[in-house]
Amino acid sequence: MNMFMEPGFWSLGSAELWVLIGLLVFVGIVIAAGVPKMVAKALDDKGAKIQSELDEAARLRAEAEAMLAQIRQEKAEAEAQAADMLAAAEADARRIEAEAKAKLEEALTRRQALAERRIAQAEAQATTEVKAAAADLAAKAAQDVLTARLAAAKSDPLIDAAIAQIGDKLN
Repeated sequence: MNMFMEPGFWSLGSAELWVLIGLLVFVGIVIAAGVPKMVAKALDDKGAKIQSELDEAARLRAEAEAMLAQIRQEKAEAEAQAADMLAAAEADARRIEAEAKAKLEEALTRRQALAERRIAQAEAQATTEVKAAAADLAAKAAQDVLTARLAAAKSDPLIDAAIAQIGDKLN
């Protein structure tokens, strides 16, 4: 089982002994040449490189998360600003609508008042014209009646002149 305890292993003619000696010499040369330090240095360099890449990746991730947070904040601010602008626009639209209604009602009230004044003026003018026409008609009728009575009675120049003046004075 144990090869070192076998008889003849330690004799100089044993091939296994020379393989063991060659192996130990090789390991000694490798150690003397500093191969383990080079391997350790290469592994340390590789580990440092991997660690720097991991650090860089972590830094980039942190920057990306910061940018994402900033973008989300800017988006929220933009949405809030858009909502404010929309609310302001709606308020302006309601205000403009109310102003337009008020102006329309005012214009309609003015037009109605103007129409009522024109109607009142037309009524007054019509009343005046009717009164003037009635007065003219009454004067003419009175003149005709007086003329007929005086013609039957006797003509007097003073009465004729007074009758002629009655028509002018009634107008």
